[in-house]
Amino acid sequence: METATVILVLVVVVALSFDFTNGFHDTANAMATSIATGALKPKTAVALSGILNLVGAFLSVEVALTVTNAVVKIQNKDGSPKPALLEGGGSALLLIVLAGLVGAIVWNLLTWLVGLPSSSSHALFGGLIGATVAGLGWAGVNWNGDGTKIDGVVGKVIIPAIASPVLACIVATVGTWLVHRVVSGVAQRFTDQGFRWGQIGSASLVSLAHGTNDAQKTMGVITLGLIASGHWSDTAAVPFWVKAACALAIASGTYLGGWRIIRTLGKGLVEISPAQGMAAETSSGAVILISSHLGFALSTTHVTTGSVLGSGLGKPGATVRWRVAGRMVVAWVTTIPAAALVGALMWWIGHTLGGGVVGALVISLLLLGFAVVVMRHSRKNPVHADNVNDEWDATAGAERTPAAV
Repeated sequence: METATVILVLVVVVALSFDFTNGFHDTANAMATSIATGALKPKTAVALSGILNLVGAFLSVEVALTVTNAVVKIQNKDGSPKPALLEGGGSALLLIVLAGLVGAIVWNLLTWLVGLPSSSSHALFGGLIGATVAGLGWAGVNWNGDGTKIDGVVGKVIIPAIASPVLACIVATVGTWLVHRVVSGVAQRFTDQGFRWGQIGSASLVSLAHGTNDAQKTMGVITLGLIASGHWSDTAAVPFWVKAACALAIASGTYLGGWRIIRTLGKGLVEISPAQGMAAETSSGAVILISSHLGFALSTTHVTTGSVLGSGLGKPGATVRWRVAGRMVVAWVTTIPAAALVGALMWWIGHTLGGGVVGALVISLLLLGFAVVVMRHSRKNPVHADNVNDEWDATAGAERTPAAV
């Protein structure tokens, strides 16, 4: 096999691995509040979310095209890929993509281990940006597009990252406040039951929206690799087999259930009621679907966290754990630069080893070793479907306190 073909295979395998981690890392976005309020049993929730992620992945390709075209400058003015990036079977560009994916997965696994709902999307973009800067220089990153429309890293990633959680928080705050005004005076046992049924629908909407946004990011990365190796030339479309593989990968990861992050988002930020859960999920789903239609590769984690925070602000007398919220914000701010540093380091290692198959294999094995270490460490304090709803001990952070105590 040619060098570029071997690296391409590694890119596809590692990209689908990222998609899988994205699934279990972001299951909380759709189902954390439904699990916390008892609207859905934990295992039922992740199964439903997995199915809807699978369906949602086929509904659009706008976000996938953003990933393909908005980070690395791969196009000439006429839209065709730059010949310089395709030399040698595209090995140089493939190594950049592979190093960026490794940076994203490392950050995903690390934040999952500590139960922080950080952004898989921003981890991916951070890893790609770091590897691109290391390999092609600052000019190799598509920061602002050609100036004729909202495009590039700034327009399609940074601006949505700032605006989306604020918008979701405002919508959820207003929605929660209105809901409690409307049902005031009605017995809580009746309202809770009704809102739990509503949560099933709103959580399903978020799962569908998550598939339309997050699964497409990996589609875009694989398509970028195919363009680099000369196996694909259309920068305005995605091969069907890429869509199917990414849809299955993210759905499988979602079904696994990212219980640590589900716990933090469902129990750690706000003690959430069914009415709050429905308001949070509805606002998240609306913001994510609109953004997917416009091609904005936003963070579904940021949107969902903003919605949950807004549901706490909108309910009279509700308590928001600002310490936990502060940890989340720190993770948000550090995601892109941290993943970028890892991506740049991985590119440097691969390039130092010759930039060919040996370098690509070494950074892939480094990723595998890191994943094994993280999984072993996670067994010291396991979180699973049976204890995800234990009471939150505010003094100990994410430590679990059995509900019976």
